[in-house]
Amino acid sequence: MNSSKTPPGEETMIRCPRLGHQISFSYCRSENKGLPCFKSLDCWFPHFAVEAYFQEKLSPEQWEKAFQRPKNAKLLSLVELIQEAKRRREENL
Repeated sequence: MNSSKTPPGEETMIRCPRLGHQISFSYCRSENKGLPCFKSLDCWFPHFAVEAYFQEKLSPEQWEKAFQRPKNAKLLSLVELIQEAKRRREENL
């Protein structure tokens, strides 16, 4: 693991287990309605000190909301992702 608290640049891409394709850290950082994806800690820890990074950047309330919340069932999570994608698409039209 890289112990740096500096996130990798946009050129560093990893496979997202939720989306199934390559993404950069910038997506994970605000994927959850402006908060980090709950899987960010698991996915990015081999690349940099992601937990330390988020502890510096997030308030205790934001940390709890992003990482301490109960996990949704996979189907519900997928439905939420679809709804969010539809909302973003409508905003861009």
